[in-house]
Amino acid sequence: MKIWCFSCFIFGKEEEEEEDNKAMKEGISENEGETEGNFGNNEEDTEATALRDLRQERYGQESMRWTDEMNRAMQRARSGFGGDGGGATNWGEMGPGFEEEGQFVAPPLALRRSAFCTSWLGRGENSGSSSAVTEAAGSCNEGCDRDAHNKRARVNSCSNDCHYAAVMASGVGNSTSSADRHLGLRQSSSTPSNNDIFYHNFMWNNNSDDNPFDSNGARDDGDDSSTSKSEDLEVRMDLTDDLLHMVFSFLDHVNLCQAAKVCRQWRAASSHEDFWRCLNFENRNISVEQFEDMSRRYPNATEVNICGAPAIHLLVMEALFSLRNLETLTVGKGLLGDPFFVALGDCIMLKSLIVNDATLGSGIQEIPISHDRLCHLQLTKCRVMRISVRCPQLETLSLKRSNMAQAVLNCPLLHLLDIGSCHKLTDAAIRSAAISCPQLESLDMSNCSCVSDETLREIALTCANLHFLNASYCPNISLESVRLPMLTVLKLHSCEGITSASMSAIAYSYMLEVLELDNCSLLTSVSLDLPRLQNIRLVHCRKFADLNLQSITLSSIMLSNCPALHRINITSNSLQKLALQKQENLTTLALQCQYLQEVDLTDCESLTNSICEVFSDGGGCPMLKSLVLDNCEYINDELSRWSFTGEIYRLGHMLLNNASLMLINDTLLEFGLDFSEMKSAIPNHTRVDIGLPNFGMTTLTAVRFHSTSLVSLSLVGCRAITALDLACPSLELVCLDGCDHLEEASFCPVALRSLNLGICPKLKILSIEAPSMVSLELKGCGVLSEASINCPLLTSLDASFCSQLKDDCLSATTASCPLIGSLILMSCPSVGSDGLLSLQRLPHLSVLDLSYTFLMNLQPVFDSCLQLKVLKLQACKYLTDTSLEPLYKDGALPALQELDLSYGTLCQFAIEELLACCRHLTHLSLNGCVNMHDLNWGCSGGQLSELPGKISSPALFSHENIPVPIEQPNRLLQNLNCVGCPNIRKVVIPAVALCLHLSSLNLSLSANLKEVDVVCFNLCFLNLSNCCSLEILKLQCPRLTSLFLQSCNIDEGVVEAAISQCGMLETLDVRFCPKICSISMGRLRAASPSLKRIFSSLSPS
Repeated sequence: MKIWCFSCFIFGKEEEEEEDNKAMKEGISENEGETEGNFGNNEEDTEATALRDLRQERYGQESMRWTDEMNRAMQRARSGFGGDGGGATNWGEMGPGFEEEGQFVAPPLALRRSAFCTSWLGRGENSGSSSAVTEAAGSCNEGCDRDAHNKRARVNSCSNDCHYAAVMASGVGNSTSSADRHLGLRQSSSTPSNNDIFYHNFMWNNNSDDNPFDSNGARDDGDDSSTSKSEDLEVRMDLTDDLLHMVFSFLDHVNLCQAAKVCRQWRAASSHEDFWRCLNFENRNISVEQFEDMSRRYPNATEVNICGAPAIHLLVMEALFSLRNLETLTVGKGLLGDPFFVALGDCIMLKSLIVNDATLGSGIQEIPISHDRLCHLQLTKCRVMRISVRCPQLETLSLKRSNMAQAVLNCPLLHLLDIGSCHKLTDAAIRSAAISCPQLESLDMSNCSCVSDETLREIALTCANLHFLNASYCPNISLESVRLPMLTVLKLHSCEGITSASMSAIAYSYMLEVLELDNCSLLTSVSLDLPRLQNIRLVHCRKFADLNLQSITLSSIMLSNCPALHRINITSNSLQKLALQKQENLTTLALQCQYLQEVDLTDCESLTNSICEVFSDGGGCPMLKSLVLDNCEYINDELSRWSFTGEIYRLGHMLLNNASLMLINDTLLEFGLDFSEMKSAIPNHTRVDIGLPNFGMTTLTAVRFHSTSLVSLSLVGCRAITALDLACPSLELVCLDGCDHLEEASFCPVALRSLNLGICPKLKILSIEAPSMVSLELKGCGVLSEASINCPLLTSLDASFCSQLKDDCLSATTASCPLIGSLILMSCPSVGSDGLLSLQRLPHLSVLDLSYTFLMNLQPVFDSCLQLKVLKLQACKYLTDTSLEPLYKDGALPALQELDLSYGTLCQFAIEELLACCRHLTHLSLNGCVNMHDLNWGCSGGQLSELPGKISSPALFSHENIPVPIEQPNRLLQNLNCVGCPNIRKVVIPAVALCLHLSSLNLSLSANLKEVDVVCFNLCFLNLSNCCSLEILKLQCPRLTSLFLQSCNIDEGVVEAAISQCGMLETLDVRFCPKICSISMGRLRAASPSLKRIFSSLSPS
């Protein structure tokens, strides 16, 4: 039997909803007094039982009558909707609680309340489960489906098959759960908090016998044999207890409380004592009574945290007396009286005690701490005058930041002591505490300003096993007479007494692994030979100048902000990375590091050319892979006082300007040199050497590396480098940005795949031997005259603006690089016919750029480059009209696809012949061609018809000279650019021109263009911007998507008629068109409905 739920019914009356809310509030207030008792021991007294029976008897009959009415209504509903004629039955005839027109409504409020109260009081508890309505319904119990294992109610996937309890849970019936949410932990508090909710869930979670209902409102003791017709829609959710236990082990207490609300099985699983070994009430508002209840429920808890809870002293006393298995106790943020420390010994299982930010006792007397099994004691930020610790098993003790004057310790097994920031501890007190622990291994006395060398000597004699010492911020220690041979970690931050003499004492610590000397202002040098040293820090040591380390295990060095450092000598077999950034005065670097792989010397401005020997083969770094020397450029202070303008000359070791050197009576007084005669004798643009004394200017000028392991080299910003010699067969990456004074460069051999030397405008001599290089860029090397390029795999060479590049250099390059496919020789005026003939050695050459050259004959190109696809001849002023005749007469360059003749001097006839015959071209650029007039592909078989002009003859238009039309192949032209052609007036491309592939036409900046008539099926892009004389525009381009008419003096009607023939137009640009106003945009959109974007200046007419 299927039980229908009232959540499917439509509640049509708002006043009933208001009554539901009011009833819920009444239920909460009516039973709020019983909640606290139910959360306690779940025991009912005699009076409560009697009251429950009385109310059961009072409401029992009424609730049963309501249930019978509901069942009869459901039966009539089935017969009414059965389709057999019974549908005429009105819902109003079925009984109370229903209305007409097939709508379900809730039963009367009193009837619902009676059913709810009967079931709720019948249980005698505040379970909060809305399924009590089902119990009150009597026979409805067998309607609750159960799974075969009796672990959890089935979940029905049909939205209409939920129980009435779901409505009760969200409305009236959820009295107890609503009360739970509003129940405070303190009886005097009426406002709930997160802490209250947590504790309530915590209590409810453990009432394993109080809530026999699952989350769906069904009882757990339902009939297992009950089945339904919608069994295929039901989803079983069976989880074994072991599986739940494993899953719940990953949840914290808050999530465990949430999981306990799902069903009885989950509640039982979540309340297992394994999950409640640790009771964490940190910063929670828990009362003493509640904590007592928790202690009775979980007497086997081993860890308690009540830090920040109110009445901390009472809570901790309760924990000590109730939890006999307590092992870890955390308290704080309150007052701990003497009874706590007296009772501490009775908690025999306690092993760890943590007290944070607390006042111990009255704060003025001695606090004794005695425990036989205590192993870990932490008193952090505690206020106490004197403390006495007698714990024979204690291993770690932390008194960090505690306000105490003396600490008496009787802990023979103590091996870790932390008294950092205990400012009131005297030197004698620290000495007494430390020497009373002979097994001490770790000592932290940072920020104890009273510590002296005498105390450290006593500690060194008593604590022979001391491995860790932190004496940072102790200004009175120097370590000059202290011997700590077993020390492994030593921290001496901001110790003003540490000097170079202290290093001799530290050298006795032959076991030392970590040494930190940050902010030691008087330290000038460090010279250590420690075989086990692994890590050293030297940060903000203002006077530190010399570092000498000998350690085969050294793996990390931190050197930063040491402005006086000028010498480093490191020997290590474990160091792999070395960063010495911004060491402005570093001049000498000696490394013997067999496994060093990365070195960063950025902004080390004083490095000299000798640094190259360190990183070359035999220099001590045989496995170096990455070297960074960025911004290693020295600026001399003596030169900064003079102003320099004009041409710079090298005088001795200085760079001077003879025209603007500010002299005193023509004499450099500082150096005793007289320039009175020489100044006038030195002409401008002349370099002389007068042997000036060295001003002390040392910088990195010549870089020569010969390394078989170097992979990456960065010389960014090294503007003083003039010579570069790299013999690094493994070098794959080199960065030379900013090396604009480089004059000579040699890369022989290297493993570079690409190289950009276009940032070296003063490069004169270049030698490259790179078996793997595929791309080389020499763009802008205007003075490059000698180039030896041996790159057998080179495919791309850009030598633009290499004005000194000769034919012999080009011939040698083509001979050694036969795989070049792209060659850019733009603005190389020294390249002639001999150099172009050598291109026949490049069978794969497909891209050739000879723009801005002085070539007059292209025959070497036609003969040598048979596979050429792209040819650029921009601004080749010396090309004649017959220079391109082999293209359209002899069929030269049959594979040519892209031709750029922009800004050339070709006549109209040559252009017409080229367009008529070279039908294999796909991209043609004729930008800025002043001799180009009308572009008219008429009906003459596809050739351009010549209009009257200087270069046309009237005889050509006679009847007998009209050529007979012959069948021509389709043009492959896709892109035609005629930008900035001042003399072109008319462009006509009819359908007979067979431009079936033309997709882009650019005629912008053609000031005299008046008429455009284009019929092209595949044209997508047309640019007529800045054609200010345009008057006629005819378009039959069904696939045109973009039309640009910016700054065109064209009528609105012409544009409207033109775009009406473009059914796929999406973008129209009519900005700055004076005859097209913003109010006309609607007409344009109507003419071309496909328009998506119209760009206009929005200026009204």
